[in-house]
Amino acid sequence: VYKKILLPTDGSTYADDEVERATKLLGDDGEIIILSVAGKLTSSAFQSRSNVRKINKGLVKEAEDAVNKMIKKFPDDIKVTPLVEVGFPAETINEVAEREGVDLIIISASGKSGLHRFFIGSVAEKVLKTTEIDTLLIHNK
Repeated sequence: VYKKILLPTDGSTYADDEVERATKLLGDDGEIIILSVAGKLTSSAFQSRSNVRKINKGLVKEAEDAVNKMIKKFPDDIKVTPLVEVGFPAETINEVAEREGVDLIIISASGKSGLHRFFIGSVAEKVLKTTEIDTLLIHNK
């Protein structure tokens, strides 16, 4: 049983398995932090600053939507904290996990098919390789 669980999401359709596991593993008076990491583009010779700003706002909005979509899947009696950060996904997930003092990270493998199904998603793999916090990898069907 865990006191504080970090549940990163990218808005994919595999959230139901993650929500079920997190709910079962959360202790009384525990907290689930739902995190979505928005990427950030920088200006270049090929993109104007205003276009890049517009794209970055869109990326943050997508991350907020992903978090809000997942929050709705939890029962009302569970404490759920939404969090949106900007950065590189694996690094940001690990930074947030340490900063927030989580006991467990629950993350899904990529939902790819064919040859890709034999490999863990790149973000999940990086998190697994670089964190010292207990991590539960959910394999998608």
